[in-house]
Amino acid sequence: MSINPALKGRSYPAGEPYVVGREKIREFAAAVKAIHPAHSDPAAAAALGHADVVAPPTFAVIIAQRADAQLIEDPESGIDFSRVVHADQRFTHHRPIVAGDELVTELHVDQVRAMGGGAMITTRAEIATTAGEPVATTVSSLLVRGED
Repeated sequence: MSINPALKGRSYPAGEPYVVGREKIREFAAAVKAIHPAHSDPAAAAALGHADVVAPPTFAVIIAQRADAQLIEDPESGIDFSRVVHADQRFTHHRPIVAGDELVTELHVDQVRAMGGGAMITTRAEIATTAGEPVATTVSSLLVRGED
C-alpha cells in the first residue's frame, strides 16, 4: 500500500491526557545525560520558580510520539511502520514541562511529499495542558521508505 496523499491537512484530536511524572522526568534526564539538578531535585526546580522538577526540552518527544501513533495506526494512512525512518524533530517551547502537568496533544499532518518510491510526512503536534494552555509545538518529519 502506498502513502495516502489525502493525509495532508488531516488532524487527529487529542487523546487521553499524559500525566507527567517526576520519575519519568528523572529517567529521561538520566537517559539523555541532562545533569541540571532542576531535572531531579524539586528544591532546585523550586529555586528557579517551578512547581516541581523540570523536564529536559526534548522530553516533549514522548508526548508527541503518542500523537504520531494515531497517524501511523490509521489504516487509511498507508504507513508501514517497519519502513519508517525518523528524519527530523524540532521543538518550540511555550513554557517548561514540569512534573504534575496533564498534557494533551492534537496532531496535524502538514505535508505529504512523494520521494522516489516513498514519502516524507511532516506532522505538527500541538501540546497543551488539559486547561488549554499551550506548552510546546513539535514538528516531526517521517520518511516512509518505498518498496525495495
